[in-house]
Amino acid sequence: MGEPRVLRIATGAGYSGDRIEPAADLAQRGRLDYLVFECLAERTISDAQLRRRADPCGGYDPFLEARITAVLDACRRNGTRIISNMGAANAPAAAQRVRQIAAAMGHTDLCVAIVIGDDVLDICRQQDVALDNGLTVGALGERVISANAYIGAGPIAAALAQGADIVLTGRVSDPALFLAPLVHEFGWDMTDWDLLGKGVLIGHLLECAGQLCGGYFADPGYKDVPGMARLGFPLAEVTADGLAEFSKLADTGGRIDSATVKEQVLYEIHDPARYLQPDVVADFSKVTVLETGPDRVRVTGASGTARTGMLKVSVAYHDGFIGEGQISYAGPGAVERGRLALEILRERLVALDALQDARFDLIGLDALHGAGLSRGALPYEVRVRVTARAPSADIAARVGHEVEALYTNGPAGGGGAVKTVRPGVALASALLHESQASARVVMLEGVSA
Repeated sequence: MGEPRVLRIATGAGYSGDRIEPAADLAQRGRLDYLVFECLAERTISDAQLRRRADPCGGYDPFLEARITAVLDACRRNGTRIISNMGAANAPAAAQRVRQIAAAMGHTDLCVAIVIGDDVLDICRQQDVALDNGLTVGALGERVISANAYIGAGPIAAALAQGADIVLTGRVSDPALFLAPLVHEFGWDMTDWDLLGKGVLIGHLLECAGQLCGGYFADPGYKDVPGMARLGFPLAEVTADGLAEFSKLADTGGRIDSATVKEQVLYEIHDPARYLQPDVVADFSKVTVLETGPDRVRVTGASGTARTGMLKVSVAYHDGFIGEGQISYAGPGAVERGRLALEILRERLVALDALQDARFDLIGLDALHGAGLSRGALPYEVRVRVTARAPSADIAARVGHEVEALYTNGPAGGGGAVKTVRPGVALASALLHESQASARVVMLEGVSA
């Protein structure tokens, strides 16, 4: 018997604004079967929906062109297929842009697939779906911006089966981007819960890119990571039974060992025994991690049970305006002057009954954990920050105006004041049965004019 077939899957991005150089390096030297770009966070899709409203041809990832241009030649040369949710709120427009880029680079035979169907706003409105904040979609009225369901791996795997070189999606579950090529290449049954659970773990470990290589792990003096400026992104070598080894390219920075991997196993996991996904309820509670070489780790023990049949839906809606002001104080007595500034601002702004969710912070002293955990030596400099939500932009602007006015109406020595007003966008979650989100694949072949 020959060696078992090994599939090589790597991460090209862990979020929309991620670095591009590690992805280009992986495309060149990784001997990859798949390069996956995971670029959507909860807030990212609503921002993309707003961009699409402003420009019907927009709404896809702002770094789509840069990423595709950086990796396409190498991926085509090495037979690497690309999967990404960079379609964001407008996967069809993203696909057309990719075809234009490919044609300009001489790749006239590229086959691009898009997965659509995650936009479930009309369904949510028709059913007046309940939200986890106690409201309903109907109660929010025209304030609702978008409702996107987290689709599973099935449509992506179907696109690969139809010959797609690049698959672009909108909102799908993050691990599904990595699970789909395993389902397609190894013929995994979509009711084989154990294999799907293993695939979800692989996707969960890869989806945040540099985090697995120590980017989120680093804490100087406690958890040192070498070569952070050259941090590499991870790749996994996977066999048909779901066994996976994780590594990174030689000569890249970072580290992959049992410590970095164990942290990432638990990252953003509420219940390791029941990680709810659209394809399976994954069970990470019996996962074991074994170092098999320098920067090489084997992960086993994941499993799963039947999926719930319900999809998470992320609903974004307009929620007033956010006013913010900041000003700095430095030198002897900086903290006392900063505290006096906050007292003045509280008294001046309390007259504005319409303000909600007001925060009064001293950055550098207690802005993150509050006064209870911020004991110790007083800093030499602090920055006052005040934020509040208001129903109108005019009222929100009062926050920044009052902070700026401290130049001459507040404590001595204030400097560097800034003020902003921005629309507030809130997010809520809902559940929708999978039968109500009819995801489908559209294939686009050849060049685009």
